[in-house]
Order: sequence, then structure tokens, then C-alpha cells
Amino acid sequence: MLELRFHSRGGQGGVIAGKLLAVAVFKEGRFVQSFPTFGVERRAAPVKAFVRIDDNPIRIRNQIYNPDHIIILDSSLILMEDVTQGLKSGGTILINTDKPPGAFPFADGFKVVTIDASAIAVKHGLGSVTQPIVNTAILGAVAKALRVVKIDSVVAAIEEEVPSKAAANAAAAREAFDTAGE
Repeated sequence: MLELRFHSRGGQGGVIAGKLLAVAVFKEGRFVQSFPTFGVERRAAPVKAFVRIDDNPIRIRNQIYNPDHIIILDSSLILMEDVTQGLKSGGTILINTDKPPGAFPFADGFKVVTIDASAIAVKHGLGSVTQPIVNTAILGAVAKALRVVKIDSVVAAIEEEVPSKAAANAAAAREAFDTAGE
């Protein structure tokens, strides 16, 4: 079983990113589970979302404490909490930032991948310059860097589940896929 944890802020689309990833994985015929956890619901508050992926039915129903990979939609969260808590050795940390992977001093044993999902979101008119909605762009990077789902499945999930700006969201995902490091 593969377990992922998303770290985001309310309004960035972290919970929807988990849901879209789940839909994309389900389209590929695998079993999946997606759910969020958060405190007081308010914009910009820290939010976590979880996704489990397996080839067999998933029977556990608890929070993910030891993820294989983490996805960070807002790099300022790195300064607020230990985003690597429980991350398995060899896990990937995918960060939305304009900085290179070497700018983040995580412990050895983790792979760091960065993508400027904010710039991609702004380019495609997703959110505003000051509050871009980065969830679909980050999913393109997830498809490339983590290889847990095909980009075509991500785009199909976006086209099916995103009610507005589906084409722009799909384009953002594809651009992030094309530009994400590995």
C-alpha cells in the first residue's frame, strides 16, 4: 500500500487535490481512499489530506502516520510544523516553491522535488496572484515525480470533477507534469 500526505492551507485546494488524485487512481482500476483532517475551518489554516493507494481493497480507516511521500502546497508550512513527521526513509517531499530542492535542509534519506505550482496556477488564471489555487498543478507534479498515477488519468479526473475552468486546470496539470523535476 502506498500512503501520501498533503500539507496545505485552507483555500489552496489540498483537500480537492487528494480527491482528484483518488478519482484518477480509481480510473486506473486500483483501490483508493482519500480523506482530510483539519481544525477550525477557515481560509489559510493548515490542512492535511491523506490518500491511500493499493491493488487490493483498503480496509484500514485511520489517519496516515507514516506516509511514503508528502506533498506540500505552501512551503511556509515547513517553518510551522514538522512536515516530515513519520515520513518513511527514502520518501519524496514534493514542494510548491520557486526555490531549488537544495534550499530545503531536510534530513538525509529523503528526496526533495520542487515545482513552482503557484506560477503555473497564476499563468492559467487559477486563483489570483496573491492566492493562487495550486491543486491541479501540484497533481501534474505528483504524476511526474511520484509516478503513482498517469497524467492522462489526472487530466480525466480534472475534466470530470472540476466544475469551473476545467480546461485551464487540465493545462496547469500538464504543464507541471512537463516541467517537474525528478
